[in-house]
Amino acid sequence: MKKFKKLVVLDETKMTVEALRKLQDFAEEVKEYKEVPQTESEVIERIEDADAVLVSWRTEISTKAIKEASNLRYIGMACSLLDAASANVAVETANDNNVEVTGIFDYGDPGVVEFVLAESINLLHGFGKEQLEEMPRELSCCKVGIIGLGTTGKLLAKALLALNAEVYYYSRTRKQAWEEKGLKYLPLNQLLATSTIVSVHLPKNTTILNAEEFKQLGNNKLLINTSLGLPYKEKALVNWLENNASFAILDGDAAAGLSKKYTLKNLLLRNKSAGWSKETQNRLSDKVIKNLADFLNK
Repeated sequence: MKKFKKLVVLDETKMTVEALRKLQDFAEEVKEYKEVPQTESEVIERIEDADAVLVSWRTEISTKAIKEASNLRYIGMACSLLDAASANVAVETANDNNVEVTGIFDYGDPGVVEFVLAESINLLHGFGKEQLEEMPRELSCCKVGIIGLGTTGKLLAKALLALNAEVYYYSRTRKQAWEEKGLKYLPLNQLLATSTIVSVHLPKNTTILNAEEFKQLGNNKLLINTSLGLPYKEKALVNWLENNASFAILDGDAAAGLSKKYTLKNLLLRNKSAGWSKETQNRLSDKVIKNLADFLNK
């Protein structure tokens, strides 16, 4: 099999120890960094003589960094690559410079679904310190809205339908096959007004909720966000929480997007990523390795 001359693991990709060892099969030299580079100059310094780079979602590889790395042929993202606009890699610049960029998909979604179900059930029944309403409620009797019907949204919809919840979705495009399974499409404003629980599953930094949308969402609601970045205006979220009895639950990745750690009793910030588990790590590692092998075998 062909090999890269130098492969750089730019930051902590969370690949398994076994997968990191296997990288030796794909390159004459492997340089592994654990710390996230703090500046563009540090990124450039790390990758300037590499012909292959692996990177997590935490580190940006800019246009300048790609142009400075004259030997670069391949960038493997150890995270999802949904589109160029939401990527932390300057994909268009890479393509213009004959650098292939790959991403991975469908590796952390089951954990996210379990997080949404667990947090919803806990709050509805009051199994933790907080409870949404005075009387406990069953998830099966709730109206749940899903914003974004990608892989995670579809898995969540499947689970909720199995629990006999009334499930709505909003997406840029209608999903007829899922509507035939019992999912109901609503425009965003109607979904917000109708649903007791709203779960957001959008590409990184896709902002969709502002003050007007939170007004439509209203009172005694639960908003769950596991998306990277902020799918809402932060001030609008805080104002909504300060002025009614609703709750917002953010996993560790979503909480990291806030400008500060708020102390609102109805803003529940979890310190763990919803999609991270032993199974997630194994799927991530296998997919990153497969992308490397596929590139070299072309």
